[in-house]
Parts: sequence; structure tokens; C-alpha cells
Amino acid sequence: MQKDTRCLLWNTAALLVSYMAVAMPLPVISVFVTRHLGLANSLSGLAVGIAFLTTILSRGFSGRFADRKGGKACMMRGLLLYALASAICLFAGLADDPALAFGLLIAGRLVLGLGESMAIVGMLSWNIALLGPQRSGTVFSLVGASLYGAFALGGPVGLQCLTQFGFTGLMLLCSPLPLLGWLMVCRMPAVVPPAARPHTSFLRVLRSIWRQGAIVGSQGVGFAAIGAFISLYFSDRGWQHAGLALTCFGVGFVLVRLLFGHLPDKIGGMRVASVSLAVAAGGQLALWLAPSAEIALVGAFLTGTGCSLVYPSMGVEVIKKVAPELRGTAVGGFAIFQDVAYGATAPIAGLFADHFGYAVVFMIGLAAALLGLLVAIATAAQQRSAAR
Repeated sequence: MQKDTRCLLWNTAALLVSYMAVAMPLPVISVFVTRHLGLANSLSGLAVGIAFLTTILSRGFSGRFADRKGGKACMMRGLLLYALASAICLFAGLADDPALAFGLLIAGRLVLGLGESMAIVGMLSWNIALLGPQRSGTVFSLVGASLYGAFALGGPVGLQCLTQFGFTGLMLLCSPLPLLGWLMVCRMPAVVPPAARPHTSFLRVLRSIWRQGAIVGSQGVGFAAIGAFISLYFSDRGWQHAGLALTCFGVGFVLVRLLFGHLPDKIGGMRVASVSLAVAAGGQLALWLAPSAEIALVGAFLTGTGCSLVYPSMGVEVIKKVAPELRGTAVGGFAIFQDVAYGATAPIAGLFADHFGYAVVFMIGLAAALLGLLVAIATAAQQRSAAR
């Protein structure tokens, strides 16, 4: 195995360990806000989604930081912010006043959003520089596999920790995990960033990649719906094993990444994304209309399977469109579209859930996946026409 590939795998393992601090609290946040603090579903959605506010606002900064200082430095700062965010949320669990607890929780989630931006943009730009743009699909696939692998492991563990140790105990467990990831990557080789060229505005980069961003954002709605509301959906229906739904999503996601992660590099991103979005739509349909927990678990698995390759497929397309010195900025800008989907879905779907029940959030995910499929088909047709 080549040295660069070994570095990628080790960095991926470090990200998996660190990201458990993000994944374990995810299905717990809504339960903590609604059941422990006694607040509304819309506020639980806000607590889940608000992390993406700072993620979105800091993507441009993170991308420029990675382009100028290097992806490794960017990632390591992000991991330290993960640890700080977990510590702030720990104090939310200790607060007796619900308003104070919710305020601390929001503060911790905002810090987490900044850490998310720097850690993931740094990880992607660092490892694309290590392996080269021709293997960018592999990098996107493995990074995503580590993130969603953490969700698959962390979902049920987080819910179990909430039951056994409470929210405070869970956050106490989460706090040191990003520090362990930081120690794992600190001795790995950095890559000197390319020489800076005349400044290209962030908005100009966004305009050049908006189609790819819209497609990746469309699949993010289904994942956000599962992450924010699957626990409450199962509880409302009287079904057991809500954490297993996140595991099913994660298993489907990681399995496809590991078996077919090379396909975007090999056959092109638009083809892969079109098939993937059709499968994701089927998964959201099954969740929306599920008559039993078993069908809902199948829907979660199909959603994970379908969502799996959309991000790396569009990532390959984005990397092809920009110069090497703009890759970090492009990765950051590209990720904004997914961030918007993640951040907006939870509070908006929470409002609908308050009035129409939890199943409606998966109808929203179905509509988004179908819209993304239409954009992918139209973009592929445009590319074929331009190539003639």
C-alpha cells in the first residue's frame, strides 16, 4: 500500500474517532430539548439545525484558511473546536434552569458548527493534495464513510448513554474524543499549499458550482430529517429501537461508499448521482408511509444507500472545475449547499411536525430528493450537449 494511501486511511480513522463527539449527541438533542427541558419540537429542531449556521457562515473562511495555511492545520483547529463544543454542552446538562440549559446548548452547537467547517474542509483539502485530484472521489468517499460510520455507531450509543448516564454523562464521554483524533493526526505529513494567485471572490466560486451544490443539498434533506426526528417518530408510533434506524442509515451509507466509492472517479459524477437520488427517494417514501418499524428501518437503509455517493459524485465534478489553489475554497463553498439543507430542514420540518405529525418530515425529504434528481438529469443533458 502506498504511503499516501496509508496516510488517508489513518486520517480517516482519526476523523471517525473525533466525529463520534458529533454523532453521539445528534439523536439525543431533540429528546433532551423536548423531554428533559420541556420545550417545543420547533426548538428541538432549532437546537439540531443551528450548528449549521456557523458552519455555513465560516465555510468561506475555512476554505481560504486551508488554501493558505494547509488542510492539516485547518483540520486540527476544527478538532479542538469539537472538544470545546462538547464541553459547553456538558454545562448545559448541569444547568437547572431550562432557559439557561437551552442557551448553553445553543452556544455549544454554534461552536460545533465552526469546528465542523474547519475539520471537514481541512480533511478534504489535505487528502486531495496528498493523493491528487484524480483520486478526489476516493477521498470524498472515505471521508464520508468515516462521518456516517460515526453516525451508525454513535446513534444507538448516544441514546443508550442518555438512558444510563443522562445528557451530562454523554457529553462527558464525548469531550475527549476529538482530542484523541487530534493526537492521531498531529504527526502526519502536511502538504505545502500551492502559491497564491490573484484573489477570486467566494461568490464567484459559488456561482460556478451551484448546480452540483443544489444536487448535494437535495440529498441532505433526507439525512437531516432522519437525524433530527427519527427518535421522536419511533416514539410517537410506539416503536422500539429508534437508534437502530440511524444504524441502518449508516450501514447502507458506509457499505455503498466502501463497495462503490470508486465509481464517481471511473464513470462520472452525474450518472452516479442520478441513480443515487432515485434510491434515496424510495427510502424517504418508505419512511413516510411506513406501517411498521421494520419498513421504517428498510426506508432508513435505502436512504443511506441512496445518499451515500451523491456528495463524492458532485465533489469530483467540483474539483474538475477549479484551479488547485482554489480547491479548499471550492470544497468549502460546495459544502455550504449541504449545510443549508441540514440547517434549514430541522427547524422547518419541526414546524410541520408540530401540525401534521412526524411522518411529514419524510414527505419533505422525498420531494427534495426528486427535485435533486431532476437537476442532475438536466445538468447531465447539458453536459452531453456541450460535449458535442
